[in-house]
Amino acid sequence: MAIHPLAGKPAPREVLANIPRLVSAYYTHRPDPSDAAQKVVFGTSGHRGSSLKNSFNEDHILAISQAICEYRAANAITGPLFMGMDTHALSEPALASALEVFAASGVTVMIQDGLGTTPTPVISHAILTYNRGRQNGLADGVVITPSHNPPEDGGFKYNPPHGGPAEAEITRQIAERANALLGKARESIKRLPFEKALKASTTHLYDYIRPYVDDLGQVVDMAAIATSGLKLAVDPMGGAAVDYWAPISERYGIPITVVNPIVDPTFGFMTLDKDGKIRMDCSSPHAMQRLIGLKDQFDVAFGNDTDVDRHGIVTRSSGLLNPNHFLAVAIWYLFQNRPDWPPTAAIGKTLVSTSMIDRVAVHLGKPLSEVPVGFKCSWRD
Repeated sequence: MAIHPLAGKPAPREVLANIPRLVSAYYTHRPDPSDAAQKVVFGTSGHRGSSLKNSFNEDHILAISQAICEYRAANAITGPLFMGMDTHALSEPALASALEVFAASGVTVMIQDGLGTTPTPVISHAILTYNRGRQNGLADGVVITPSHNPPEDGGFKYNPPHGGPAEAEITRQIAERANALLGKARESIKRLPFEKALKASTTHLYDYIRPYVDDLGQVVDMAAIATSGLKLAVDPMGGAAVDYWAPISERYGIPITVVNPIVDPTFGFMTLDKDGKIRMDCSSPHAMQRLIGLKDQFDVAFGNDTDVDRHGIVTRSSGLLNPNHFLAVAIWYLFQNRPDWPPTAAIGKTLVSTSMIDRVAVHLGKPLSEVPVGFKCSWRD
């Protein structure tokens, strides 16, 4: 693929998303259930689309949310549903639509106090923490995000009680039921007005930030980082991590410079990706040009995608590191320095990850487990 002439350059105003039009289309456009491009389709990690293309509209979210309610009932999932969103313009309208349906069905829903944003790993952490030691009354979750996709996109993911993305069989059931409801979603699905849904006894404002930040010290040697003397920086890239870095810095005494605290639904501060689109892809040297340009000011700098389940690493010596390289090194290091891990612990990788990980597994004598793209990790006790 040819590199766009503006790749790596600041986004010109003419390519920025028209946010009012995008949000208006979410509520006013109605998808055609007979058009495959406008149906509910769960890909590697949830349903994604754009309101301007009739592939991510209010009807989709109402139908998916109702299908999730029915799936929960059929599978005796009666604990709270942890729901979070990222900073894409369609995420907050989708959260409002989903809450209207969940509240009408009596589902206990936990949302960030102040309607703030919540990273994908934080939702997984909340689910696993709640479910620890439980055999019934289990929690699940929803993450409203299209990941690093362009500003015009929206996304909606379901996480069952294991905390990661739903398996293909689960998403098949949800998508089939949602598509059956799609043509009559606004008329047939029970919902509460948003203000009433917010005040419902089943809706709880929850602080996702503090429990997650406090638990980081259980899996990462934060004291070693704090005393390392490294000059660290992070670029949240306008995403859901923006409110997390200051609490992490304060809790563990780690000096971290947030080089870009701006949240803007157009993501107009981004440099264009290789195809000339705005995309918050922290593995792309074109999208990461601003942070790469600061590499001589910091020992190590990080960029996160919008829902914070990806990260890119920038160093003085090499600029943006190849993610396959640091994944292989990280796996090797962790298995050398985690003596409490069980001998049967396996290495997980997605099908598209580097074969270097396979060779590391052979070197360590560890089994390798390949999973589909969209696999996410969460820690457990």
